[in-house]
Amino acid sequence: MANLNWKPFVYGGMASIVAEFGTFPIDLTKTRLQVQGQSQCMEVRYRGMFHALLRIGREEGIRALYSGISPALLRQASYGTIKIGTYNTLKKLFVSRPEDETMVINVFCGVVSGVLSSSLANPTDVLKIRMQAQGSLLQGSMMANFINIYQTEGTRGLYRGVIPTAQRAAIVVGVELPVYDITKKHLIGSGLMGDTVLTHFISSFACGLAGALASNPVDVVRTRMMNQRVLSGNFLYKGTLDGLMQTWRNEGFFALYKGFWPNWLRLGPWNIIFFITYEQLKKLPL
Repeated sequence: MANLNWKPFVYGGMASIVAEFGTFPIDLTKTRLQVQGQSQCMEVRYRGMFHALLRIGREEGIRALYSGISPALLRQASYGTIKIGTYNTLKKLFVSRPEDETMVINVFCGVVSGVLSSSLANPTDVLKIRMQAQGSLLQGSMMANFINIYQTEGTRGLYRGVIPTAQRAAIVVGVELPVYDITKKHLIGSGLMGDTVLTHFISSFACGLAGALASNPVDVVRTRMMNQRVLSGNFLYKGTLDGLMQTWRNEGFFALYKGFWPNWLRLGPWNIIFFITYEQLKKLPL
């Protein structure tokens, strides 16, 4: 524990908040697109990401594009802090120098940090999804909605979808952070680039694409499980595998990639903003 460094925790949380705020409207359209086709959201209101952005802004107001921003920022303050801090701490338990890192070590550290951080931050994720998906239908402050979920659905309501959330986080973090680190290491090691903003940009772009491709099916099921309200004890989806199979069977394979473009167009810019911010924070003389 003597080697525990506080900087990755703090810088990870700060960079996550900056990235979340900058890309939140795209994340909101992804959520709205993904819940389309679910039994309680049968109406197809949006034809794509840009149509969703325009229609939400026109019908619900510009502020609606930031529905759920409070729990989203709270989530990143916790999830981002734990994720990056744990990832970097675990890596140092295996290797002392970045040059000695391997893909296997980085993937393992990414999976563990993703599962841990997403599980702890799940209540804020549930609240964010509900506020995004239901928009103006969900009235009141973040705390009022938090209390309402707890009173009507109990603690289990706040941890609804925690398993697919942890599974998605294991995939996303287990792919994104190792891809970023390995891409950055090879770009610098090859002599093509230095430790510059351009290197960080290319590495973060690559990890965003890889993360979106790997995680989208689980993300669709996770979003739907969090959005379903269970008051009578009847679950639409019994679990992640059941959700994947039901979605595939009822709507086709490509339904598992609903919201892919906004997912990638969010993960891409999100990772670019995050890693560039994070790398600059690391250079602060503290």
